[in-house]
Amino acid sequence: MHRKATPGVLGPRSAATALLVAATVMAGCERGSSSGPGASASAPSGCPMAHARAQAAISRAERTDVPWNGPTSGPTGVGGKTIVYVAQTMTNPGVAGAADGVRQAARVIGWKVRVIDGGGTPAGIQAAMSEAVALKPSGIVIGGFDPGSTSQQVARANAARIPLIGWHAVASPGPSRRPKLFTNITTRVEDVAKASAQWVISSSHGRAGVVLFTDASIPFAKNKSELIRKELATCSGVKLLAYENIPIPDASSRTPREISSLLTRFPSQWTYSVAINDLYFADAAPAFRAAGRKGPGPPFNIGAGDGDPSAFQRINGKQYQAATVPEPLSLQGWQIVDEFNRAFSGRPASGYVAPVHVTTADNSHGATTWDPSGYQQAYRKIWGK
Repeated sequence: MHRKATPGVLGPRSAATALLVAATVMAGCERGSSSGPGASASAPSGCPMAHARAQAAISRAERTDVPWNGPTSGPTGVGGKTIVYVAQTMTNPGVAGAADGVRQAARVIGWKVRVIDGGGTPAGIQAAMSEAVALKPSGIVIGGFDPGSTSQQVARANAARIPLIGWHAVASPGPSRRPKLFTNITTRVEDVAKASAQWVISSSHGRAGVVLFTDASIPFAKNKSELIRKELATCSGVKLLAYENIPIPDASSRTPREISSLLTRFPSQWTYSVAINDLYFADAAPAFRAAGRKGPGPPFNIGAGDGDPSAFQRINGKQYQAATVPEPLSLQGWQIVDEFNRAFSGRPASGYVAPVHVTTADNSHGATTWDPSGYQQAYRKIWGK
């Protein structure tokens, strides 16, 4: 299987064998190949090649026994530091979960942490950043918002040589020049978007009518939803029925109304949903329930972030959410502290990016967070704690 074929030497017997193997492989892919919700094991796939690729990718992403692959060396923990975590809004479970991880890690390394809630509005976030810079802390976390919306405050922090670390602040993980961030902590948005779309393709056997929920006011979220849409389009049997733009701060008021409207427009066609954040399904559940839809679906819903406890509870209880592509929020909080420690020590960012993971009721084992093993021990050892 690993040798290169020589062009022009495939004889009749080899050709027949190749055709038989190909047919066997395809049959294996079709029979009993989809264990996800709503899948039909006997009917043909809506996109055989894309479906096979999606199945293989999701099988890898659903593993829970992945060993720690992050940093194992770095500077010893420095003392006496104060970190300010500026939150886009603490009602965003991902933002809040990462903040909790920062608090946990700070207690271990011996630092102080203050959280300032921006309340989800541009004015509130700007005021929170102004307050953070005025406090002259050792470092500031940009928690889940676009630094461009606080460019004046970012410039003041840079001028004061206060290191800035983003959590989902810009599109890519790692250091950023414009805006100037020591590093940005996130899974790769391309991986998360692709995994959520591949889960739909795999679980539906390549036959789905999909509604996609996003917040176009956040560049990171808009980019994620565009990548989801692109991956869904690789399967001809998957149809995007609607692309719903609901700002996260408005999700609790607007999502139930939109769900009711969508159920009226697509009573039977709507079989799957993807949202850029799990919280949309928390707000959608009452509307599904009022319409008489059953908790296990359809529609079968997957969140492309952030994997907060309520999402796990809905998944474990099969209540209007079937899967999530969770961020390892606690791990990322610990990574933020480790990256600040590197900045304070004159060292470069670690470059670590957590691998993508897909959680379902079958692999969550009743947990309420995606909390990989090994990172706390690794960071404690690095810091000498």
